[in-house]
Amino acid sequence: MGVLLSSSDIDRAIKRISHEIIEHNQGANNLVLLGIPTRGAYLADRISAFIAEIEKQVPVGILDITLHRDDLRLRPPRPLVPTKLPVGGIEGKDVVLIDDVLFSGRTIRAALDAIGELGRPKTVQLAVLVDRGHRELPIRADYVGKNIPTALNENVKVHLNEIDNEDLVELIK
Repeated sequence: MGVLLSSSDIDRAIKRISHEIIEHNQGANNLVLLGIPTRGAYLADRISAFIAEIEKQVPVGILDITLHRDDLRLRPPRPLVPTKLPVGGIEGKDVVLIDDVLFSGRTIRAALDAIGELGRPKTVQLAVLVDRGHRELPIRADYVGKNIPTALNENVKVHLNEIDNEDLVELIK
């Protein structure tokens, strides 16, 4: 095991991602952040809070992708988290999907399917705290906190204060 990102590294990455989102979208006027549970939802809240400090409050929602996954039969059952769209929805908005780790791309594919059932955003962008490579689908993040090349037999574990009582990203072999 090894620490990949400390608490201060995570904070800097979130601030950088927030600035990049504002810059790329020329402000925060049409933005909606959708966090993918579990840790992506908390990261979305943090990014929204930071954007509010420098620009304006950005609506935040939660996008449960469980029923859109292509590996449901391979994983143990887990409770559904209700999808919560912000007031005003996503129609015509610049939606930024937020997740903790980008790996194969299958979670994001499921998220895109879920979004398709909820409305038609103007654009969909992707922000992740960690991109560990090994894509199986042609998906890439628009905003990345840290690119961390990994071996297939390694895992990246993100700990966030809100649920793990610490901010830390570690590599588990």
